[in-house]
Amino acid sequence: MFSSAAPYKNQHYAELKKNCIHDKTLFEDPEFPATNTSLFFRRSPPGAVVWKRPGEISNDPHLFVEGISSHDLNQGVVGNCWFVAACSCLALKPNLWKKVIPEWKQQEWDPKHPENYAGIFHFQFWVFGEWIDVVVDDRLPTINGELIYCHSKHSNEFWSALLEKAYAKLSGCYESLEGGNTGDAVVDFSGAVAEAINLEEGAFYKDQKKQDQLFEDLLKVYDRGGIISCSIKVCAPHEIESRMANGLVKGHAYSVTAVKKVRLGHGLLAYFKNETIPLIRMRNPWGKTEWKGAWSDSSEEWSKVGDMERGNLGITVEDDGEFWMIFTDWCKFFTDADVCRLINTSVISIHKTWNEVVHFGSWTKNAEPLLNRCGGCANHKPTFLQNPQVYLFDVTKEVDEVLISLQQRDMKVHRRFGQGENITIGFSVFKVELNRKYRMHDILTQPCVATSTYINARTVFMRSVLPQGRYVIIPTTFKPHTLGDYMIRVFTDVDSGCRELIEDKPKVKCWSSFLGYAQAVTHIYVHGAEGLENQDSTGGADPYVIISCEGRSVQSTIKKDTLQPEFGISAIFYRKKPRKPITVEVWNSNAVKDEFMGQVVLSGSVKDTTDPQRLQLRKRGRQMADEMPGNIGVRIITATQLTAM
Repeated sequence: MFSSAAPYKNQHYAELKKNCIHDKTLFEDPEFPATNTSLFFRRSPPGAVVWKRPGEISNDPHLFVEGISSHDLNQGVVGNCWFVAACSCLALKPNLWKKVIPEWKQQEWDPKHPENYAGIFHFQFWVFGEWIDVVVDDRLPTINGELIYCHSKHSNEFWSALLEKAYAKLSGCYESLEGGNTGDAVVDFSGAVAEAINLEEGAFYKDQKKQDQLFEDLLKVYDRGGIISCSIKVCAPHEIESRMANGLVKGHAYSVTAVKKVRLGHGLLAYFKNETIPLIRMRNPWGKTEWKGAWSDSSEEWSKVGDMERGNLGITVEDDGEFWMIFTDWCKFFTDADVCRLINTSVISIHKTWNEVVHFGSWTKNAEPLLNRCGGCANHKPTFLQNPQVYLFDVTKEVDEVLISLQQRDMKVHRRFGQGENITIGFSVFKVELNRKYRMHDILTQPCVATSTYINARTVFMRSVLPQGRYVIIPTTFKPHTLGDYMIRVFTDVDSGCRELIEDKPKVKCWSSFLGYAQAVTHIYVHGAEGLENQDSTGGADPYVIISCEGRSVQSTIKKDTLQPEFGISAIFYRKKPRKPITVEVWNSNAVKDEFMGQVVLSGSVKDTTDPQRLQLRKRGRQMADEMPGNIGVRIITATQLTAM
């Protein structure tokens, strides 16, 4: 995640700073000039803007004063509380801010060596899968000598103002930062995976079990370095940043600065009773205006907590914008949360590690259906499979949790041109044939096992628990013919062999004329079996099924201790010799030697019925006309057009 960063606009910080020091000049950024174009595209700030360097604002400028803290930041006149909230979260994570603010000690003002100051700084952001190094000069917009955007409570501390300038440069101008998403900014600071949680729709405050599970999840995220933010949605524009009677502000982003199980009671008795209560701490980017309800700074509830525990929590009774809430109230009054997980892909770790695969792609338009890649969501059945089919992956454990994150390019840079809105995106996950290697062209028996929400957000995230098998992810826009770029990240417990499906059918190769080429394609689905013969003393069996065609085969998992197994297995065969039959054999797994339990032989002709069939199991070889106990449910479909399925 923290590899070397690519220079933005091909501006190399070290080289530019060296030239400025050599020429005894202060850096002026030609890519983000101190003009109105860098400030706004539609609405100018409220007053005459003068660009000033930190030394013109303060006699003793610093990047950091008394270290870096979530209390350093205050919001300016632009509506970017979401960015300030993300910065507050960043300030709590040294491993992250030291990456975003590289060489911070060397970038700091040095009164002993003023000749090393060149008016140039650089910051790093994770942009669409890679770290980008952004250079800025230190000319900052002021009105009446004061910073008008993000600023510190210390008048001589400038890390937040300079970081915001670099982010504004990435976004085109300062006004482009108005109205954004805290989770997106956190991802740009860290490369984390963002999950949006709708607290209102989930009604967590009404369901204690769901609430407890969410708290445990957020506690784990926070303890492992993740970043959480929250907000209260508005129903009308005039409600944005309006204060509620309870002290909370609507349409306003808050950073979560702690998630704790707080011990109740006093003295030794508190430790023996071990009674705890779930609390969550937030910070308002304004640096003031706090929650007034239970567990607010001066509420009587704190009398239930011992002095030592209160000291550990750092309880203050000043209006500094930071406050605690009981988790139930948080679920009740906040409507949305952004949870950014730092997914652990380290080989050596005491915590759970994940295997990550990242793919980049585009939704592109083509008049030829086989080449079109913008078919829209599953509501548009004729074109749905005309999408990128990313990505084939295997779940090799009996059951495994899979994390999938779909992200589109950030659109803020296009706002100055009257665009910049996110497109509505999402994805579906299909369980496919165990031996599928080519793109899907029809949905036959392959079930859709999971579908994400479709939303006009930069990132769509989903967690799903999937049984063993092979899967295809189909990322789509909501409507057909919508173009754009995307990045998809798939996290599994073990290596899933994740890869993109590109080819539509087997390629014709130079030796195909000698070895033959596929003449037909057959899809076969085996649902399950009934009435199988007892194979052990307990009156059961451990059956599995093998589907074979032209020397190739697919095998199901073993179904333990049952005479009525549900296999739910499918296979696809590109057949060079369509007259050769397909066999479906049922076997019993045995420690010494597996036992044959019966088979069915299928012609796989295009003329055969495509309806589900239940067929009697029979013996092998010369006795294949003889019946064996049990029957099996199958569905088989054959076509001569190789792109039919």
